[in-house]
Amino acid sequence: MALVGTRSSSGRQHMMAGVGERGVGVVPPAHNAAILAAAQPSYYAHLDPRGGAPQPGTGVGAIHAHHPHHRTSGASAQQQQPPQQAGAGGVGGQQQQQQQQPHHGQTATPSPTSSNEVTPDRPIGYGAFGVVWAVTDPRDGRRVALKKMPNVFQTLVSSKRVFRELRMLCFFKHENVLSALDILQPPHLDFFQEIYVITELMQSDLHKIIVSPQHLSADHVKVFLYQILRGLKYLHSARIIHRDIKPGNLLVNSNCVLKICDFGLARVEEPDESKHMTQEVVTQYYRAPELLMGARHYTQAVDVWSVGCIFGELLGRRILFQAQSPVQQLERITDLLGTPNLEDMKYACEGAVTHMLRRPSKPPALPALYTLSNHATHEAVHLLTQMLAFDPDKRLTVTEALAHPYLDEGRLRYHSCMCNCCASTSCGSRQYTIDFEPTAPHAFDDTWENELRSMSQVKDRLHKFIMSHLARDRVPLCINPMSAAYKSFASSTVAHPSELPPSPHQWD
Repeated sequence: MALVGTRSSSGRQHMMAGVGERGVGVVPPAHNAAILAAAQPSYYAHLDPRGGAPQPGTGVGAIHAHHPHHRTSGASAQQQQPPQQAGAGGVGGQQQQQQQQPHHGQTATPSPTSSNEVTPDRPIGYGAFGVVWAVTDPRDGRRVALKKMPNVFQTLVSSKRVFRELRMLCFFKHENVLSALDILQPPHLDFFQEIYVITELMQSDLHKIIVSPQHLSADHVKVFLYQILRGLKYLHSARIIHRDIKPGNLLVNSNCVLKICDFGLARVEEPDESKHMTQEVVTQYYRAPELLMGARHYTQAVDVWSVGCIFGELLGRRILFQAQSPVQQLERITDLLGTPNLEDMKYACEGAVTHMLRRPSKPPALPALYTLSNHATHEAVHLLTQMLAFDPDKRLTVTEALAHPYLDEGRLRYHSCMCNCCASTSCGSRQYTIDFEPTAPHAFDDTWENELRSMSQVKDRLHKFIMSHLARDRVPLCINPMSAAYKSFASSTVAHPSELPPSPHQWD
C-alpha cells in the first residue's frame, strides 16, 4: 500500500483516487503501496476530537553523484547508477534516472500495467528538525519530497522555529530556493503533533557531488557558485539569514540546477546590535570566525563566509577548513588568513580575543589557494579571498560577489539554457529577462513571533496557518497508514544530538 491514500467520509481506506468533480484522475492500484494518499476533505472532519483520530505518524551538462546515503535534512534523492558519457562541456548524465523521475514542472502518469515500474517510497535524509522521504504524489504520479517535522510542540522555542520555517517555505518564490508545493491536511487540533510538507524532489546535493569521482569543470564551479549567490541574494533581500549554508543543504538536479534548502535555523536579521543572537548555528566547517569567537550579534555576512568555504571546496574537492573542534577550526582559518588584528576581532568576545593574542602570530598564506586545483585562477582566488575576509565588515556582500567578473560566464551559461526566467524564441534566439538576480518583493515578516507567548498559542496559530494554505484547487493529501512503508516512516526520527555538530566553544 502507498504511504498516502484516500479516505471516505466513513474513514475507510479505498483505492487512491481524486475527487471526480475536481478533475483529478484515479491513481493506479500499483500506487497503493505509497506513503502519500489523496484524502477527501472529510478525512479528518468526521473524526470525534475526543478519540478515533489516526496517530500522527543542460547548460554545463549533467551531474552524477556516487556518494553513499548520508544524513542530511536536504530533500535530495540519492543516485546509485554508474556515470554515463558526459555531454558537451558537461558531466556524465543520468538519462535512465531522468526517465524514471520527471523534473519539476512536469507531470508523469504512472503506467498501471506493472507494479515493478512504481518507484518505492524511501528515506533520503534527516537532520536536527526533520526527516525527508522521496514519495509519489498520488494525484499525478509525480515524485516529490515529503518532509516530516515530528514532535513540533516539545518547547516554545522549537515550535516557533518550526512555524517560522514553514512560513518561509510558503513565502519563497525563487528558482534557486526550495519552497513548499503543498502541506498535508492536519488532524484536529487535539491530535496535532507533526507537520508534513511537500517540496520538489531534487536528485542529489552538492556534498554528494563534491565527494564523488565525478569530474567538475571550471564551468560547473561557476554555475554552481552563481546559483548559490543568486538564491542567497533573494533570501538576504527578504532580510533572512540562512545560518546553515553547507553543501548538503544545496540540492542539485542532473541538469545542474541548484536550490538552497533547510531553513530550520534561518531567521530574520536583527537590526538591534544590543540584542544577543544564538551561536548554535552553522555547521562547524562553514562557521564564520565571528561565530567561532563568540560574537553575540552577527549579520548576513555569516552566510557569505559559508559560501566562500563551499567555493573553496568546489575548487579543491575537499573541505577547506576541517577541524575536530571550534578552537581547532579557528586555527585552520588563521593558518590561511594569518593572525587577525584587533580591529578585525571587534565582534569577538573578550575570552576569544585574549586566546588569539596569546597565540604565536601567523602570516597570511593566501597563495596556497592557487594550489587547490587548476581551476583556482587569479579571478577565482581574488573572489574567494574577498568572501573569506576575517572581519565581516570587510567581507563582500552577496550583491558585490555577484558583480565579480569571475561569475560573468556562470551567469551567461545559467541564463542561456538553464533558467525559467528567460525564454527561447521560435527562431532559436534567447529572450533574456530584465533582472538576472531578482530580489524578494518585500521583507519576510516575523513580527507575529512576538505575539506568541505560549505553546497553545503557537499550536492554534500554526494549525490555522496550515489550514489556510492548503491547496484549494487540488485534493488534499494525508498519510496512508496502510502503506508498506508506514511503519518505517512513522518511526523515523530526527538526528540524535550526538550526530550534530559541536556546540560553540565557551570562551568566558
